[in-house]
Amino acid sequence: MRTGSGPDSHPPETVPVRFRPFDRLATLVAVVREDGIVVFANSALEDALGVSRRTIEASQFADNFVERQTLLNALHGAGVNEFAALRYDAWLNRPSHDPLPVHVIVTQTESRGEIIVELLPLEQQARQDREERLTDQAEANKELIRNLAHEIKNPLGGIRGAAQLLEMEIEGRGLTEYTQVIIREADRLQSLVDRLLAPHRFPHRVMDVNIHEVCERVRSLVVAEFPRGLKFVRDYDTSIPELRADREQLIQTVLNIARNACQALAERIAAGDACLTLRTRVVRQVTFGKQRYRLALELHVIDNGPGVPDSIKDRIFYPLVSGRDGGSGLGLTLAQSFVQQHHGMIEVDSVPGRTDFKILIPLP
Repeated sequence: MRTGSGPDSHPPETVPVRFRPFDRLATLVAVVREDGIVVFANSALEDALGVSRRTIEASQFADNFVERQTLLNALHGAGVNEFAALRYDAWLNRPSHDPLPVHVIVTQTESRGEIIVELLPLEQQARQDREERLTDQAEANKELIRNLAHEIKNPLGGIRGAAQLLEMEIEGRGLTEYTQVIIREADRLQSLVDRLLAPHRFPHRVMDVNIHEVCERVRSLVVAEFPRGLKFVRDYDTSIPELRADREQLIQTVLNIARNACQALAERIAAGDACLTLRTRVVRQVTFGKQRYRLALELHVIDNGPGVPDSIKDRIFYPLVSGRDGGSGLGLTLAQSFVQQHHGMIEVDSVPGRTDFKILIPLP
């Protein structure tokens, strides 16, 4: 399959200056004449159709649609000024692939005889909306956590100090047991607050990181913690280049997800048929976090456990939400926060028998 970076594609310098901004868009864009002949196709459209820009240009754009006449009617209407913009849903034909559902936007331009046709894949649009909600929620969570943790931390120190002073004044072992309970619980809450503040407390230490060294460190820790009943599969793409990242944050991110998986696998570990897989891949021309990236790391943590409960699927990255008794509900929240500091994101796909946490981080 040839894409926008293939040998038949126009080098960036040969693209007319007025069209170059379209190549930075994640949506599929074609500039066409009123008769439907393509004047320009951007890189995203090349990737979606799986053919080069050179092949698309000078062709009839309507031929790429299941219902070609609808587009031709829209182009004619734009050409005679019946409207400034028109929207409708359609199916885009793709060689060797199933048709792609898209939202079509036909817009007039200032250049006479040229019309912009923008295509938004409906699946991609839904995913972008979901990513936007996750990002907004993560920002709200961070602000809430930071404020709440500070509000808890100040009186907590006073409670612990008062318990220590009280212990010095009272007599009798039975009463000191009560003050020890207060002190231990205050320390437990202090530890929880410190974990809540962890992503905001330490500077982001960026260096060149080999993702497979991160994976191997996590593997050694998990195997030491779960030495029996767990099969650990390594499925690495060793061609992945180093990335600029905070090594310790990435280790903590993958470790939090892997530990959560192992805890969910408790019954299968006891039965001896638990499986945890770390898989690394490079993805090209991918869009997430409202931006399009030429290259990105895709790191999967996959387990064969019972899956994420339906009741928390939409809230799994929220703080203090846990799918098991006794869980703090902070591991995935911190993991998402660490990955977002690397301009990436974590997605989850879970059904009974297979849960896949996918970490996406841009590569240089």
